[in-house]
Amino acid sequence: MEYLGTTQTASYCGPKKSCLLPEPVPTSMTQDSYQTYYLPGYRYLSSWRPSLFYKVSSFRPNSDGQGGGHLCAPLRPPTILPSVRSALYARYSPRDWHHANMVQFKGSDSCRHWAGRLTADSARLMQDKDQLTRDTQENIKKNLGQRLSDVDFWRSELTYELERLLTETHALDTAKRRLECAADEIQGPLQVALESLYSREKRMGIDLVHDDVEKNLIKEVDLLKSCQDKMRKLAERIDQQLNMNRDAQHALERDLGDKNSAHFIDEKCYNLRNTSDSISFYHGVEKIDGTISVPETWAKFSDDNIRYSQNARAYSIKLREEAEHTLESTSEDMWRQFTDTNLAFSKRISETADIKNKLQAHLAKTLQEIFQTENTIMLLERAIMAKECPLKVAQTRLEARTRRPNVELCRDIPQFKLVNEVFTIDDTLQTLKLRLREAQDTLQLLVLNKARLEHDLSVKANSLFIDKEKCMGMRKTFPSTPRLVGYT
Repeated sequence: MEYLGTTQTASYCGPKKSCLLPEPVPTSMTQDSYQTYYLPGYRYLSSWRPSLFYKVSSFRPNSDGQGGGHLCAPLRPPTILPSVRSALYARYSPRDWHHANMVQFKGSDSCRHWAGRLTADSARLMQDKDQLTRDTQENIKKNLGQRLSDVDFWRSELTYELERLLTETHALDTAKRRLECAADEIQGPLQVALESLYSREKRMGIDLVHDDVEKNLIKEVDLLKSCQDKMRKLAERIDQQLNMNRDAQHALERDLGDKNSAHFIDEKCYNLRNTSDSISFYHGVEKIDGTISVPETWAKFSDDNIRYSQNARAYSIKLREEAEHTLESTSEDMWRQFTDTNLAFSKRISETADIKNKLQAHLAKTLQEIFQTENTIMLLERAIMAKECPLKVAQTRLEARTRRPNVELCRDIPQFKLVNEVFTIDDTLQTLKLRLREAQDTLQLLVLNKARLEHDLSVKANSLFIDKEKCMGMRKTFPSTPRLVGYT
């Protein structure tokens, strides 16, 4: 049997639970009791009537006729036609009808109450969520603005530091070129000093002396080589520092480029609106975390780059000051040594010229003495030749008187005088000959002295030519101070 007004496939035959509506209160404590709220096709009962719902058969035999049996299942209430309806079998009472209406009204009020509350809560929820979304979006925009300010700050710091680093690098590179130019410029004076030393090795005799000129030349060569080595070593250090500056510059430029890219992206994000055309859905992007830094490490990275650049600049400034001091000190030292060497040359040339003049004076006197000695020798020879005739006369007289006869060989005064005359003339001849030999020996000594003087004069002339013409001729010019400090 079926309920009146219902179908077996109707979806509303049973109760449906809702998360928005409260569960209905059952009319009885029995689990199988019907719901109190109204559902189409169901009839509401005010009391439990087993005779209307169950037809009990205490025992029904089985189909095989054996003695077994079973309890019959509950049956639907039978259909009661109006014509045969009696008071005993009335379906509902007015009380049930009013109760059902009241229940229906209460259920409707409850549904409308919950619907009203849901509508109000939903409106309030949507308003709160809209306000939260706007506040969140404004907060994000504010944070992006603050982030742009931070990026602008570090961009300005990086740009300022990069400009200073580029300026310092250019100045340091200029100092390096000055050092290289100065080191190359020293090569000329160094060659002059070495040529002067090699030329002075061609001095002869006693003039090949280790004098003040040679000492100053050796000192000048050592000083020039020392200055050259110092400049080149300093240039190498500057070259290494230039590499460090380029590393710092590369780090700053790379960081600045990243900052520019980040600023462009953040500025684009900052200017996005809900009405922008470039917005779209990117599902799952919030789950991707590709960040590699936090604000502290982000700021520390740029700060470290700036500090590295500042340290590089500080060391560059120190190297530039050292290079400037080196150029100035070496220039002063080289000029001082060049002047000292030239003064030693001038003094040596003056001494050599004075000695040469004295030697020429001695040579002139020696030539005069040689001339006089030659005249003396000639006069002595004439005097000796002049004494031969008187000696011949005296000896002839004595020889003639030896032929006197007998007693006439008297040792008279003439004989005595003639003998004395012969001895006197002979002694005179011996004296004159001795003086002649002495004069000849003196003449030889004078000739030897003349040769020595002439040799010394040639040595002094050679020394003067080397010092005055060759060495001082090469040392007439010296690089100017701007050239020595590498400006040209």
